Amino acid sequence: MASPFLDFVRERMMLQRYAKRTIETYLYWIKFFILFHKKQHPADLGDADVERFLSFLANDRQVAVKTQATALNALVFLYRHILRRPLTIQLDFNKARTPQKLPVVLTRLEVQQLLFGIDPRYKLLAQLLYGSGLRLMEAVRLRVKDIDFDYLSVMVWQGKGNKNRRVTLAPELIPALRAQIKKVDEYFQADLLNPDYAGVWLPFALARKYPAAPKSLAWQYLFPSYQLSQDPESRLIRRHHLDETTLRRAIKSAAYLAKIQKNVTCHTLRHSFATHLLEAGVDIRTVQEQLGHSDVKTTQIYTHVLQRGGNAVKSPLSLLLQT
Repeated sequence: MASPFLDFVRERMMLQRYAKRTIETYLYWIKFFILFHKKQHPADLGDADVERFLSFLANDRQVAVKTQATALNALVFLYRHILRRPLTIQLDFNKARTPQKLPVVLTRLEVQQLLFGIDPRYKLLAQLLYGSGLRLMEAVRLRVKDIDFDYLSVMVWQGKGNKNRRVTLAPELIPALRAQIKKVDEYFQADLLNPDYAGVWLPFALARKYPAAPKSLAWQYLFPSYQLSQDPESRLIRRHHLDETTLRRAIKSAAYLAKIQKNVTCHTLRHSFATHLLEAGVDIRTVQEQLGHSDVKTTQIYTHVLQRGGNAVKSPLSLLLQT
């Protein structure tokens, strides 16, 4: 049964232009918080109850640091913007201490093998994940206008943290990208002949600001879905972007075929992008900008990967065998 309170929270977050995934994540933790306190209304709970919940996540669930932080952010939003009763900044709870895992990184040869064996329908997307360091959703949400052939770059709009950035584009991808745009145009011209087609979805108030944009080629998704569908919010007929789960499966399948004995995901290609740039001598601040990290400390994890690699420490066994 749907919760009127959670529905209200959802509506408020939508009005404040939160990303859909953020809305779903926050609702998950708010619901978990309510269930943990035996379905008491959050208005009847306070700082001490939030502290108990967060300590439970650390002690009993043993969640990762980032997971506990996300739960806290959800509750901070709930009490500040919904209940208008902000939590104290002096919350006292047990902090999650799950050690941060080093990212999985592929060698250049493994990346080459992965891209060689991937389904051709998803090869260009995978090349952008690695070649431009894009996150999965940043890649599938690209629009035709986001590719800058003149300056060999890709514009990422409203990435993680609602930040915009310009990232590098490998010139070797230009022919494939032009072919992809041609394919998008073919879909687009067919869609325009459909009287029910309402144009591509635009975020926030852009549809009002640029009324002609939904039916212009520049704003179409670079990797469109293979069929039209009904927008669940507006009920209008649109062509959405490719379902990201299909790319996830394609990456997993390619890694299996390439016999790569690592846990390979779409994000692994982004990790590999960053690590290979640092290996090539690119300074860490540049890598930070390419990845869109707010804090260079986040980027520094890739230096730890390099330091703990085989070239970082000379094994004493090598010295023994060389004598």
